[in-house]
Amino acid sequence: MTVKDIIDKLDLQVCCGTSGLEREIKGGYTSDLLSDVMGNAPEGAIWVTLQTHKNTMAIASLKELAAIVLVKGLHPEADTVSESEQEGIPILSTAEEAFDITGKIYQLLHPCP
Repeated sequence: MTVKDIIDKLDLQVCCGTSGLEREIKGGYTSDLLSDVMGNAPEGAIWVTLQTHKNTMAIASLKELAAIVLVKGLHPEADTVSESEQEGIPILSTAEEAFDITGKIYQLLHPCP
C-alpha cells in the first residue's frame, strides 16, 4: 500500500512532501517521543504523531519512514514543510485523535481474512 492509497482511503490532507506519495508503507508507528521513534520505528513505517517541528523530519529521514500523519488537525511548522519537500517525505494531517487514526491505518495494513 502506498501513501497515496492511505490518503484516499482515510481522507487525509496532504500538507507537503508530495513527491513521496508513491512511497510504500511497510508498517506503522505511533509515538510523540522522538527518541522512541528513533529507536523503534521500522523503516518504511507511517508515523502518527502530534509533533509539528522540523526535528520530526530529521527522524523521518534517518529512519527512512514513508510518511508522517499529524493528528488533531495539526499542521507542520514552516521549516518542517521545507524539510518535507526537500526529503520527499509526505506530511499528512487528520482531525482525528492518534488512537482512532492508528486503528484505521492498522486495519488497512492488516485486513481481516
